[in-house]
Amino acid sequence: MPAPTLLDLVANGTMDADLAATLWSIADERRSFMTVAVPRFAGKSTVSDAILKTARPDTPIHPLSGDEGQMDELATRPDGGYLVVGEFSKAPVDNYIWGAPVRKVFETVSAGFSLVTALHAPTVEDAYDRICAGNGVSDEDASAINYMLYIERHGESEDDFWRRISAMWEVERVVDGRPSARLLHRWDGGTDTFESIEEPRLLDAGDGVRRDRAGRIQSFVGQGRTSAADVRALIAG
Repeated sequence: MPAPTLLDLVANGTMDADLAATLWSIADERRSFMTVAVPRFAGKSTVSDAILKTARPDTPIHPLSGDEGQMDELATRPDGGYLVVGEFSKAPVDNYIWGAPVRKVFETVSAGFSLVTALHAPTVEDAYDRICAGNGVSDEDASAINYMLYIERHGESEDDFWRRISAMWEVERVVDGRPSARLLHRWDGGTDTFESIEEPRLLDAGDGVRRDRAGRIQSFVGQGRTSAADVRALIAG
């Protein structure tokens, strides 16, 4: 079964077109972001991968194993692409890293890359605390991650799980391990609808660009065009 695209995630209600347009703009500008949730099977990797697929076709993508030699090699030839870490976690899982490798990732990012990763945490503050206090990452380095998405998982079993991006923040800087963040989008669980709260301040894409992108996303979804090929057509347009 093909991996869900950003258009699929709009169609199934994980996010709305306005939120998706912001995410597309983030990938288009190669901004660093992370997905955060508490339960397993929340879809952190699924959402991250779908966002990355809206980056321009010439965007370099570098999956990291956690090997510091790999990062040293990449740092000698920075290309402005994405470094992709499965998760910042102590769990013994491939592509999950903690401690010294996390610090090395941020060192590599500063050489000329952007970062995509995931984390288990209940709040935006806890997420950055685990990066800074938990892994010894400096405020300056942690400030490289400007966008954070929080995902909620609902349902009783893996067969009927459904997910919502319940909040999205823009983080301007980190001070003493705490993010200076503003809420851009949120989900209202009572009405199962999304709200746009504030305009991004760090993106080059202005309101008009993002509105146009949201309209195009909604048009594709309305036509049932949600495949990977449709995403390529969307961003090419």
